[in-house]
Amino acid sequence: MTRPLTYEDVGTYPLPGTAAPTRVAFSPSGEHLTYLFSGAGSLVQSLYAKPTAGGPAEVCVVPPGAGDTEAGLSLEEKLRRERLRERGLGVTRYAWAKDSERLCVPISGAVYVQDGVGGELREVVPKAAQPALDARLSACGEWLAFVREAELYVVSASGGEPLQVTSGARGTGKTHGLADYIAEEEMHRHAGYWWDEAGERLAFTEVDETHIPEYRILHQGSDSVGEGAEENHRYPFAGAANPKVRLGVVARTGGEVTWLDLEGEEYLARVQWLPDGRVLAQTQDRAQCLLRLFAFDLGSGQRSELLRETSEVWINLHDMLRPLGEGAGVPSEAQGGFLWASEASGFMHLSLRAADGSLVRELTSGEWQVDGLAGIDSEAGLVYFTATAADVREQQLYSVSLAGGEPRRITQTPGLHSVTLDVKRGQFADLCHSRAQPPRLTLRSLTDDAELAVLHEGSADPRVAELDLSPPRMVTLSAHDGTTLHAALYEPEGQGPFPTVVNVYGGPGPQRVQESWGMSVDLRSQLLRQRGFLVIRLDNRGSARRGLAFEGAIKHDMGDLEVRDQVAGVEWLVEQGLADKERVGIYGWSYGGYMSAMALARAPEVFKAGVAGAPVTHWDGYDTHYTERYMGTPQLNPEGYERSSVMAHVEGIKGALLLIHGLIDENVHFRHTARLINALIRARKPYELLLFPDERHMPRGVADRIYLEERIAAFFARELG
Repeated sequence: MTRPLTYEDVGTYPLPGTAAPTRVAFSPSGEHLTYLFSGAGSLVQSLYAKPTAGGPAEVCVVPPGAGDTEAGLSLEEKLRRERLRERGLGVTRYAWAKDSERLCVPISGAVYVQDGVGGELREVVPKAAQPALDARLSACGEWLAFVREAELYVVSASGGEPLQVTSGARGTGKTHGLADYIAEEEMHRHAGYWWDEAGERLAFTEVDETHIPEYRILHQGSDSVGEGAEENHRYPFAGAANPKVRLGVVARTGGEVTWLDLEGEEYLARVQWLPDGRVLAQTQDRAQCLLRLFAFDLGSGQRSELLRETSEVWINLHDMLRPLGEGAGVPSEAQGGFLWASEASGFMHLSLRAADGSLVRELTSGEWQVDGLAGIDSEAGLVYFTATAADVREQQLYSVSLAGGEPRRITQTPGLHSVTLDVKRGQFADLCHSRAQPPRLTLRSLTDDAELAVLHEGSADPRVAELDLSPPRMVTLSAHDGTTLHAALYEPEGQGPFPTVVNVYGGPGPQRVQESWGMSVDLRSQLLRQRGFLVIRLDNRGSARRGLAFEGAIKHDMGDLEVRDQVAGVEWLVEQGLADKERVGIYGWSYGGYMSAMALARAPEVFKAGVAGAPVTHWDGYDTHYTERYMGTPQLNPEGYERSSVMAHVEGIKGALLLIHGLIDENVHFRHTARLINALIRARKPYELLLFPDERHMPRGVADRIYLEERIAAFFARELG
């Protein structure tokens, strides 16, 4: 027997079947597979280890003390969790030293080290008033680096007094060794320092934001005032100044810094060391239509350009630059070279590069994209990667020879495969899920995909069987100009036409219609379906994994084509007899909140009610790297910015509008909703407002999330019922 969903079901994490292993890794010896997991099915995780030769998985690190709540976290740690979109508690991060059976486990501002899965957990850096941030072991495992009070420190992994190896940032508004907001939030570069292979030197960033005006956020729901009840953020608004970032190299023992030449480069996107001791850096220009890869001479700090990428659309950053080893399978012309990925063809594909950056050969091609580089077997001359070749809504594992040839598909089960490889032993960990299957972690053979062991079955969660979670139906339809669009339908029982709700994100980046368990545990859509609403998710143009032409169709003009594609989806539903055209609503968060408001304003004949959560209402109020990638700067594209703001179209709103925002949202500031409210007042347009005084961009409080779901469901029941 199944039961209907409740608001508590929808607002409580983890969702059914999703308490799955995360941060899966093989120990350097290959003897264990480790991962974070909650045996109780909660958000509080421990570190587990399973012998790859056989035997049960066992807990090897549990969170000591009060590591199972956010209560004791510093503001810096809470903001870092926001950038990482991290909900888990307890042990939330860990890492093996690259060449040593030693673990680094940071918990609640302290840092612990453990030798092997059976070793004793030792506190190396105690918790202090100022937290130790981004702790990481050197490759050999002998040294531990971390950042505290804006400076970089190194300490022996055996314990002792940490040595401060950088200076001059503390108290000045600068930082050493930390990624800035733009790098973390938009470039997905969460590191601000990098160990060399020998553990003797560290490359690190110096970030200067002192020239950026402070943006103050008050904790209006706080019981106190003053310190602790307000935050100041150096937020780089579109068209304004960016942080000034320098890249330096310092010895593990401190001393003089070698500053590397980044003159003229707007964004430092990626940094890594090569085995030969060179530092590589990827940079972007302000327009993000030029990416350059530099190698640096550490003696002089001077640079040489290995390659450059240009685009008439924009450059999407990736993490697929990988140095090649000197194995027998590496072609002679590529010795000392590297793998690279590029969208020059319109789709992200892999190529083999020589040491000087010149092209040796393209490894993949076609109207599909490579999602990620999974591993390299330099002895066999094979590259392993995940891609959309089988279906743009799936992610499968493939291999291709460094000598060229057709890729070979390895994983066969439909769905999304997140893989971790142990190439030396010919095996991989596969976390696979689909609409019909919750996340399932297995150990498999790289040769033939044979199942070697089962580590986790998401279907064991009793809520999977208890709740009525019918997988949505995948459909394909056409935009007004014939472009193929993918959608998913949550269909209620009975005969249509039904009151209909569009579940939208709509912005560049996420693809939301996938062969994924996340589709089936979209519990808000499922609750609305159970209450008689038809819900549609549709990936409009601008969304990812369909190639640059599909993604770049919205360049310099947001909130127009995306809305028209969503309208095409509604019209298709009406033609099918599924949607009642007089009772259509829309909801979304962040870019989806923007889309909800724009849909009401630009297509009022279609949308009768909308929920706009944390909406970006005018792009001049969002950050540089994200906004300018798609819109250019306000100075160069003033008409586009005006046309793409919700406020420019407020007069068109006829339907009911519910605005939702967290008052301490440091990503999409409440100012966005406040500016829209001013425009609504001037236009004498009615609106409803739901505020969460203690929430940021991603609501975390359980009571807040449950109340949020209750209000959204009640809004649509009233307006479309």
